[in-house]
Amino acid sequence: MKALSHSFFPLRSALRGATTVLLLGVVPRLWAQTPTKEQLDVPLSSPGKPGLVNVKLVGGSITVVGYGGQDVVIDATFRPDRRASPSRREPGAAAGLKRIETSNSFDLTADEKDNRVYIKTNSWQNPIDLTIKVPQRFSLQIGTVQDGDVIVENVAGELEVSNVNGAIQLNQVSGSAVATTVNGPVTAIFKSVTAGAPMAFSTVNGQVDITFPGSTKAALKLKSDHGDIYSDFDLVADKSPAKVNRTAQGGTYRVSIDDWTYGKINGGGAEIMMKSLQGDIYIRKAK
Repeated sequence: MKALSHSFFPLRSALRGATTVLLLGVVPRLWAQTPTKEQLDVPLSSPGKPGLVNVKLVGGSITVVGYGGQDVVIDATFRPDRRASPSRREPGAAAGLKRIETSNSFDLTADEKDNRVYIKTNSWQNPIDLTIKVPQRFSLQIGTVQDGDVIVENVAGELEVSNVNGAIQLNQVSGSAVATTVNGPVTAIFKSVTAGAPMAFSTVNGQVDITFPGSTKAALKLKSDHGDIYSDFDLVADKSPAKVNRTAQGGTYRVSIDDWTYGKINGGGAEIMMKSLQGDIYIRKAK
């Protein structure tokens, strides 16, 4: 497919039935102090049926919003090149020389096949902020590493969400979720959950705050190493003795005690794991 090149003006592209939508651009660094915004409209092979979006960023934020349309609409904001700051100090070896302005490129690709949309970017060069509108019945495999949070709103499906240096926020979602970050909180509000589907929510530095419908049936597995656990559900704690694990390998003998907290809500169901190293855990009942 022919690459579409653009410098300063918004570009909108729609190709039905295509497996690849490609957007390329080159922005002179003189203009790179202003964020560049572009949009892709990706039609689905089977409109009205469930689908999936897969996108992983190195730098930037991801926001996914469910809406009443039938296409996947991607709004991308390419942040300015941080190297182009006027306050940047020139190396000593450049004394007496003039810095030559170079171009700042961006790259966004969306491949669609059978309602599965795979998005790729060059976010390792500069952070890219994505806002993606999807039909409400859509599953997600999304994540970022730094320079942004991950937010999902009004989507129903299997949600796999990851971050490293940032927060995860799921608002008014349905279905099941696995959400994990390292430095940041994990927050989720469910309108409904898929019966029998296991879920997991974890962070290292941050709190875990999850709201479920009052009728949710689950077997909870909870652990906060340096925090507390709170809930307004009637949690029936597992009173069985703590599990003791003994291992022996190469002359080294080890004994450890499982320090997880186990309990059931509404008689039990699929396992829902919540874990934080440095933060509290909140399990809330929707009002």
